[in-house]
Amino acid sequence: MDYKPGSYKVKDLKLAIEGRKKIEWAESRMPVLMSLREKYSKTKPLKGYKIAGCLHVTKETAVLVETLKAAGAKVAWSGCNPLSTQDEIAAALAKNGIEVYAWHGQNVKEFYWSIEQTLKMKPNLTLDDGADLIFTVHNRFPQLVKNIIGGTEETTTGVQRLRAMSAAKKLLYPVVAVNDAETKWDFDNVYGTGQSSIDGILRATSVLLAGKNFVVAGYGHCGKGCAMRASGMGANVIVTEVKPTAALKATLDGFVVMPMEEAAKIGDIFITATGVKDVIIEQHFKSLKDGAIICNTGHYDCEINIPQLAKLSKAKRTVRPNNEEYTLKNGRKVYLLAQGRLVNLAAAEGHPSEVMDMSFANQFMSQIRLVDLHKRKVKLDPQILEIPEVQDQEIAKIKLKTMGYKIDKLTKEQVTYMNDYSAGT
Repeated sequence: MDYKPGSYKVKDLKLAIEGRKKIEWAESRMPVLMSLREKYSKTKPLKGYKIAGCLHVTKETAVLVETLKAAGAKVAWSGCNPLSTQDEIAAALAKNGIEVYAWHGQNVKEFYWSIEQTLKMKPNLTLDDGADLIFTVHNRFPQLVKNIIGGTEETTTGVQRLRAMSAAKKLLYPVVAVNDAETKWDFDNVYGTGQSSIDGILRATSVLLAGKNFVVAGYGHCGKGCAMRASGMGANVIVTEVKPTAALKATLDGFVVMPMEEAAKIGDIFITATGVKDVIIEQHFKSLKDGAIICNTGHYDCEINIPQLAKLSKAKRTVRPNNEEYTLKNGRKVYLLAQGRLVNLAAAEGHPSEVMDMSFANQFMSQIRLVDLHKRKVKLDPQILEIPEVQDQEIAKIKLKTMGYKIDKLTKEQVTYMNDYSAGT
């Protein structure tokens, strides 16, 4: 693999000025990560280490990338979804000397080409969202594993696949499950996905949510966030699920639960958030009301079976940016948003900076943790690693402080009581 330091490929470097303004805006809303940048730019714990990253190229990601660089790392970056890259951000990163290979609207070949470019520097660490970078290393460039001390994974889909890979004993190096941190899972996935997905739907359609039947497929953290925000805007929320406990939670949260086959007949807006393929398929398309809107906020575009939708259609046209009108053979019209890709990133700007502040603080600290273990010659088996509780609580503590909130502390007596197993009634 030939390597040329300083290489990049973006849509238009002239967009860098616009991108820099957006990055500076994100910095003003990400105090946790910025405080970590200030601290570690002095000690540079990542100096001498090379990081290949594959994560949505947004203004928030740019703050993470430049924080890694400030801590001494050499960084090469690609986007983790063909439609999520913000071209002005990619240009600003390239202008700042970051090796970045990303532009909006990539085809599949260009997407994987970009990942491959980031691997040419022979990274010591990987940073992923969806695990496409990790899979590329394992499937196409396993010889690079000898240089890699570990990686980090951002999202639910990626962690699920990596756990399966680990269980099959196919994982070749340790990966930190950043997604499973409390300060990521319970905030980014719920509040970030909920708000940004609604944002994407509104930008692509401008429809009124109040009074609509809003169908959420999957009541995990992301689905819960979507249901919460849609309900807050006056929609009648319907949840579809396969997991009994998740369906029960949705019911007790005040939402109607039913199979997709029934929901398809009455829904006005559908959003999938499951991480599983074929959630909305041919039989559901045939039942949809005229004018139904369908979209996805899961990592991959397989939750809505688009080939089956196309087969059932006699015409297709783009009616608004990120909004395609399919005219079915039965005469009804169905509107697919963002080509079935993540609607919050393809049709909007992704999660708000304030919530990504904690997620990316976890990414940053996990990279430092892996390097620290490496420097101390601690050998890690190829496995999925959890975020330490102390890191989770410290990030939450910093976030609260930046928001101006204080909390109570346990007294010595309370700590003693909590640990006294002999105490009774």
